Amino acid sequence: MTTKEINNVYRRVADSLNTGALKTAFEWIQTLISGVQLHAFQGKLNELQETYRYMLDYYVEGSEDPMQKQIYAGIRSGAYELTDRIRHEALIVESPTVLYSHARTLRDHPADIAMLPDKLQEQYELDDFNGCEASGEQLFAGLWTKPFLSEDETAAVSRALKSDAMPTVTKCQTVSALLLGLQTCFDMRKLHLLFDAAGQDDEEVRIRAYVAVLLTLYTYRQRTVYYPAILPRMEILAETPEFTRILQTVAMRFILARETEKVSLRLREEIIPELVKFASKMNPGGTDPFEQAGDGMNPEWSVPENSTLASKIEEYSHMQEEGIDVMHSTFVDLKHFPFFHTVGNWFRPFMPVYPQDVSLSAIRPATIEVIRLAPFMCNSDKYSLFFILSQIPEKQRATMTARLDSQLDAMTGQCAEELKSKQNRVECITSQYVQDLFRFYKLFARRREFDDIFQYAPEFHYLSILKPYLSDTEILPGIAELYLRKGYFENAQGICERLLARHPDDGVLYQKTGYCKQMLGDMHGALEDYLRSEMLNPDSKWLVRRIGHCYKELKQPEKALEFYRRYEKMTPGNAQAPLLTGHCYMDLKNYAEALKHYFKADYMEHEHVRAWRAIAWCSFLSGKYEQARNYYARILAGSPQMQDCLNAGHTELALGQTKKALEHYRTAITLNDGNFDNFQVFFSNDSVDLIQAGVDPSAIPLVLDLLQYAP
Repeated sequence: MTTKEINNVYRRVADSLNTGALKTAFEWIQTLISGVQLHAFQGKLNELQETYRYMLDYYVEGSEDPMQKQIYAGIRSGAYELTDRIRHEALIVESPTVLYSHARTLRDHPADIAMLPDKLQEQYELDDFNGCEASGEQLFAGLWTKPFLSEDETAAVSRALKSDAMPTVTKCQTVSALLLGLQTCFDMRKLHLLFDAAGQDDEEVRIRAYVAVLLTLYTYRQRTVYYPAILPRMEILAETPEFTRILQTVAMRFILARETEKVSLRLREEIIPELVKFASKMNPGGTDPFEQAGDGMNPEWSVPENSTLASKIEEYSHMQEEGIDVMHSTFVDLKHFPFFHTVGNWFRPFMPVYPQDVSLSAIRPATIEVIRLAPFMCNSDKYSLFFILSQIPEKQRATMTARLDSQLDAMTGQCAEELKSKQNRVECITSQYVQDLFRFYKLFARRREFDDIFQYAPEFHYLSILKPYLSDTEILPGIAELYLRKGYFENAQGICERLLARHPDDGVLYQKTGYCKQMLGDMHGALEDYLRSEMLNPDSKWLVRRIGHCYKELKQPEKALEFYRRYEKMTPGNAQAPLLTGHCYMDLKNYAEALKHYFKADYMEHEHVRAWRAIAWCSFLSGKYEQARNYYARILAGSPQMQDCLNAGHTELALGQTKKALEHYRTAITLNDGNFDNFQVFFSNDSVDLIQAGVDPSAIPLVLDLLQYAP
């Protein structure tokens, strides 16, 4: 069997086991054993099948067996494990991936995982740096690539995780190795070790272990129910006061991770070019502003309050405050150093002493400490910055690091007070670790050989084992709110509906589910939820307007008018309200009443362009072409849109002014990026209105042809 065939059969086994089709699963396992010629596993498969047949016989006979559920769980978990073992042994031979390359190396030159933790501890005590590095890499590779740990190996790693003498960096690396290994193959002993680590006092280790436990439970959500030992471990973990807060923090960080690539794109295409452009204006000669600025910044460099740059800087700061990973785009091209060729280094807490890459003396200790303490950079990015600085010539480095120290020091100082809070430290560690994971799965040179956990956008709140610990009043509403703000309406809807099942009289939840449905295009469903909420909260202006909008979209202008008129009474100073009412009258072809409301909107808000557009088009439809012309003239004098020029052209055509109409149409085409075909679609959609305005139907194709000739 090829690697692809092995993985395909493995997926068929997993799918069958996930749905409870054990007979089918056994058949596929048999296919896998035969295909890879690993007959040593045949005895275990026969044993599982025989146990399953006995269980079925008892079931058919109607015999009560108090152990049936336990036996059934054991059969399913045993089948999962057997399939994992077969695949691992087969891919060690066939697969060229980095995982199985390491596994082959360890098979040929085995490292004693049971002895390595003690050996590492001795090397640390002797300050044997090179020995620690070698042993640490061996331990990481062993925990990552070995599918199932022995009892002795598990005991040794557990002792290391609990030992005060073992450095934090080794414990953190151990947690990440266990996580990476569990993403490839489920091993209950490895999960037990993660639970052990999640109970440690060391925050760096504990928070990483929480993330690893949650990711493992999510990855194997179909099978963990068949491992009864997980539940008591989770119950013990849940007794800690910080459990629910960490759970919420991890969940939210993974939601924000979904924003990273979108934000990186915006930074590259919008915000950073604007900053560069601004910097060029401030320093047109290309000289170094730091050399000539004197003691302080030039006050003339201040950004105008209402400028585009100011808004982009404000947006950038807001994204940072929210916890969005804005640094990813900065360091995306700085992962080429040899350090990042080693898998384990992507998960390493920042420790800036690496003789194989750079001398410690290359960078001032003060700079190293500032980088280490920077809370807004993940460890992976700190290493990138460290190696970049080490490559700069000594003269330039001194100047650059001095500036960097002051800038990073200022930014770190702003966060110092916040980081004194236990919860903020938890958030900082969680954020940095999730970002380290993100960097690995998105930027590692051989990342395509790994199953990207971020591709699946894990939703931990759906894990059945976590449901007892998810608070209706805090965790779930917070997650739903974040989904709403980030535009993940399907995800938000699921949580809000889950909350509604427990709180059926919550009018705000009906508003939120309605809003999600509306944004997803389900107007009927949105209207239904809005109306339920309106019964509970009839005075909500936002809600009344939304109901009106739904009725309008559903082509029920009479109903929409009822709610928009209510909205108008509720917001007497709002110029938008009469506009909405006027639109309903337009839909009802009551142009006289529509114009009254449009004029009212224009009066309430002087030079209201949207009101002008409505007045102009309504005037056209009601045959008041001169009035329409006057208002289109006002609109075109400002910043017209393609539709404005198109409608102005229609007005001139109705007045018999073909030349002027053609001028407006040509401007409309220009504003539409010169796309005549697209313009023609808009024009044709208005042909009924043109004919109603007295334009000869035979003139319409002539006008379209004229527009294709040069003026």
